[in-house]
Amino acid sequence: MLDRIDTSNAYCGLPPLPADLLRAWNPDPWLLAALLVFAVLGWRLGASDRRRRSQLTAANVLLAVLFVSPLCALTVALFSARALHHMVLIAAVAPLLAAALPPPARWRWSLAWRVALQAGVLWLWHAPLPYALALSGPTAYWLMQLTLLASAWLLWDALLSPRVPAGRAVLAALATSMQMGLLGALLVFADRPLYAHHLLTTAPYGLPALSDQQLGGLLMWVVALPPYIAVALLRTRRLLEEAGTDGARLAGRSSIEAPGR
Repeated sequence: MLDRIDTSNAYCGLPPLPADLLRAWNPDPWLLAALLVFAVLGWRLGASDRRRRSQLTAANVLLAVLFVSPLCALTVALFSARALHHMVLIAAVAPLLAAALPPPARWRWSLAWRVALQAGVLWLWHAPLPYALALSGPTAYWLMQLTLLASAWLLWDALLSPRVPAGRAVLAALATSMQMGLLGALLVFADRPLYAHHLLTTAPYGLPALSDQQLGGLLMWVVALPPYIAVALLRTRRLLEEAGTDGARLAGRSSIEAPGR
């Protein structure tokens, strides 16, 4: 089945050779126009909020790096580059967008559903068949990228939102980091390459396909896990601060009420 999927029409082009990599920029005019529109909208939306403007600008710069720079082409050659691409998308771009552009209220599903959705989308696109389909042309490629980003955006909105109780947000962040770590571990400790496309694309970079796959699994830990651990620690600190404030308030109330008893 995987052998019958034609990957010669991959959105980011054919796998570049190392000598050609620095010239392998993506000149897609529709993409460049979309990034320009996003930059203008971000500048206008952040006109009265410098922090929001900075978040949107950083997200736009990262999107340009992911989809315009030679990293886009490198993801066709190396699974590890694709893993890095995905991790930056869901663990850096998504939280920036969630902080600056929270989703509409009607999209704010329960936290459990958001955790499950993000995990399901991530595991789906790293299964061999959907992964190969995403290399078959622009439609499948953008379906993969948009679903990864949208599911992560929804989850990060909950992780960062004061509306979500801190304890639940901590559990969600830890659960997400654990399932991503499990996926990374399966890739690191697999005894054979899982992605047929990369059997013929990694040699010019001095990497056997299995080593490239293992490097991708490690990148899932190194790049993606720290943001989730950081937000879990931040929400834990706030939870402890709230508990300390509530305790002090109760103690003060008790000391006031004691003489009248």
